[in-house]
Amino acid sequence: MLVTVGRIGRAHGIKGEVGIDVRTDEPDRRFADGATVVTDAKVSRTLTIASSRWHSGKLLVKFAEVPDRTAAEQLRNLFVQCEVAEDERPEDPEEFYDRDLIGLAVRTTEGAEVGEVTDVVHLPSQDLLEIRRTAGNLVLVPMVEELVPEIDIDKRYVVVADRPGLLDPEGAEVVQTEPGD
Repeated sequence: MLVTVGRIGRAHGIKGEVGIDVRTDEPDRRFADGATVVTDAKVSRTLTIASSRWHSGKLLVKFAEVPDRTAAEQLRNLFVQCEVAEDERPEDPEEFYDRDLIGLAVRTTEGAEVGEVTDVVHLPSQDLLEIRRTAGNLVLVPMVEELVPEIDIDKRYVVVADRPGLLDPEGAEVVQTEPGD
């Protein structure tokens, strides 16, 4: 099964290195010398990692098939994926593959069934669970322990600590302020 591990950014230098927007908790493993990744383009391509290094907090990767900056720029914004066994799980019990979360039932801390996880949105600051509520609308919930205290992959559910306006945007609290505040 293919798992997204990064997105190719802009070229770095003239020898074909590219910056990678990392989407894995195991970048040193997924982008190790000799490893292969597949692009998500209409015509997918297999790329071999010739080398990788960290520079100013950014992962730089040189693909064997990319000889220069011009070729590197053509890969910009493509997602890269790697093959992961279907039963493989991350080593850290607090880490999950997107594929393991999508389809999980969502319930509140009080036990009420409220929907299903339909996607995981990756942002620079944090990941968000996209949840289709039983009522039909989509909501985004930050994947932080305070709001998502429990995920049970084996039992196929995730618990969300509901707050006013989180799962039901109509229930958001309205704060009245005085003019000039």
